Amino acid sequence: MSKKQINKLYLLTAVGYFLPAGSSWVALLALRGFSVLEIGLLESIFHIVSFCFELPSGVIADVFGRKKTLVLSQVMMLLSGGLMILSDSFGTVALAIGSSALSYNLASGTREALAYDSLKKDGNEDAYNRFSSTEMMFYRITQSAATLCAGLALWLGYRKAYALDLLFGLVALFIAGSLQEAMEDTKTKNNSSREQLCEIVKESWTFLRSNKRARTIMITNALIGAVSTLVLFFLQAKLPLAGLDGALLGPALFVMGLGAAAGAKISQYFSNRSYIRMLLAGGAGVLFAFGMTFTGRPYLMILGGFVGALSDDFLEVRTDVLLNEMIPSGQRATLISVNSFLFSMVMIVMSALMGWIMG
Repeated sequence: MSKKQINKLYLLTAVGYFLPAGSSWVALLALRGFSVLEIGLLESIFHIVSFCFELPSGVIADVFGRKKTLVLSQVMMLLSGGLMILSDSFGTVALAIGSSALSYNLASGTREALAYDSLKKDGNEDAYNRFSSTEMMFYRITQSAATLCAGLALWLGYRKAYALDLLFGLVALFIAGSLQEAMEDTKTKNNSSREQLCEIVKESWTFLRSNKRARTIMITNALIGAVSTLVLFFLQAKLPLAGLDGALLGPALFVMGLGAAAGAKISQYFSNRSYIRMLLAGGAGVLFAFGMTFTGRPYLMILGGFVGALSDDFLEVRTDVLLNEMIPSGQRATLISVNSFLFSMVMIVMSALMGWIMG
């Protein structure tokens, strides 16, 4: 069962995240006449919704099931695309952006929890390391490919571009609906949903409070991941200023995205190495990327972005595997969402700091 399930999860990632319009939503809104201030506010709305619902979405997955949560995630993505097509005001676009954030929240941690429990059910949890690296590779390649299609999205116009997103979204919804639930039976199976919610939150808090190693891993990974993410974000603005031809920006971002895919894939070959050594190697790679942004030389900056993305995803996959090995099955999605929640908190603080440093 697990092999078929894992292949479906790979396919869900490859199809569900290929969103040409979603990847170029800023440019599409600018083309429609939205101001930079309005676009900035919409970006803030996305992060606020994501921040508020990251933890609840994990609890929902643990209580109501991972398959149902992934189906709901795809429904929210379809709702977001539909609202964008029909939008005629800032308020409607804000609803679409909020729905998109909820979709990402519902999938965050849920996909990983379903994969791990599916493998564990077949006594094959050792294969999770390979799944995590391959799934992350598919995610990065799909995102990079969607970014390359930004020109197509602008040429089509926002309505047709989002209609294309909806087409891929419908296929992804069908794939999510074909998955099988793999949650282990727990002592809460006869309890009410409210009792299960309270118990999972309580047990998750107890686990984090008593497990210093898990807390340290989550916080350290969030710090390194935030720096890498923000370096790539600011390179979009700094590369043209450093003299890179605007026509080459898309391919440059694609190349850096391939660095992330490569890092995710090669991490599976280092599964027996010390996590501390991998942490130091990943941190060094991200620091190298940060340093290259100040050279003012486009190709060194791109090289730095490639190395930083590779290092970040190399460490991210190993962290994901390690945390899944430590986390109890019944709270898996909740606690993986805690990891994402910590990343969001660090991003909020680091965004302003990195903007000041790199500005």
